[in-house]
Amino acid sequence: MSVPATGKAVTVTVKGNKFRKITEVRSIPVPKPGKGEVIVKYKYVGINASDILMTNGGYDPSAVPPFTAGLEGIGEVAAVGDDVTLKVGQAVVCLKLGSFAEYVCVSAQEAIPVPSTDPAFMSIVLSGLTASISLEQEADLKPGKKVMVTAAAGGTGQFAVQIAKMAGCHVVGTTSSQQKGDFLKSIGCDRVINYKTENVADVLAKEYPEGIDVVYECVGQDMFDTCLQNLAVRGRLIVIGAISNYQREDPDDVEAFRSKLPVAMTVLRKSASVRGFFLLHYRDQYAKHIGQLCKLYMEKKLVVQVDKGEKATKGPFKGVEMIADAIDTMYARENIGKLVVEL
Repeated sequence: MSVPATGKAVTVTVKGNKFRKITEVRSIPVPKPGKGEVIVKYKYVGINASDILMTNGGYDPSAVPPFTAGLEGIGEVAAVGDDVTLKVGQAVVCLKLGSFAEYVCVSAQEAIPVPSTDPAFMSIVLSGLTASISLEQEADLKPGKKVMVTAAAGGTGQFAVQIAKMAGCHVVGTTSSQQKGDFLKSIGCDRVINYKTENVADVLAKEYPEGIDVVYECVGQDMFDTCLQNLAVRGRLIVIGAISNYQREDPDDVEAFRSKLPVAMTVLRKSASVRGFFLLHYRDQYAKHIGQLCKLYMEKKLVVQVDKGEKATKGPFKGVEMIADAIDTMYARENIGKLVVEL
């Protein structure tokens, strides 16, 4: 497989939250792989709410523009350096800062072999891992427990819903449209709350007066407070993100992250807990969970919904030039499942 001298990449020109305004597509050199390294030609890149945490320096405050945006991609090994067992043409997923590019150079250890370049495997390696590991480590799932998943029809929410159902739990999912609600019902969600037409707090107070045992939360702001208020005794609120805060005008303004509730007393009264989860702290768990999820997917026991933007106003999304359009679509909450861009 020949590797060109340059490839297109989405470059961050100045730190900030407004992705379209602070990035531009540039041609950048494709390096030669060094010892223990491989060059990967991406076929798809994944779109995540946390892409903006990268552009504003949240993941790496020391990063100085220009640098390449993006967190994940799937493709084929295009070239290998010395002391590498991976083969040219092998399908791999990479979790790498700087993945919004046609070609990336990564350590061979960072290139995770997968059965094919089906973008569902990319979704499994980031979004699926987040749900699978966090729920195993933090949720204490047991049959009959009531589990609530916010943004349930999103890239990671779809996994959380299904994992909780496999554990025998009653699952509540919040979403923003009838179409997304229909998808959630199709993957086993017991109660779908469309927050555009129903008040989440009212539904929980009326239908779940004893509270929710486990909340898988990624929205933040008022949704976080609603979830906290409706925890059951000894309930657990697992925070995996706060998408509603990421596009704030001032990246340094943390007021939007502050709860309006007395968090300490709220959890104390119920012997409840709030637990944060950041995937990179659980690298030792990756292989086990990737294996489990891929097996379930290939056995058709796990649905992995991938959205290539076919129904989006500016879709389908193809080429690095359309990554900003895909991010706009995600923040408009128009995607169902994992949003990806084909390169």
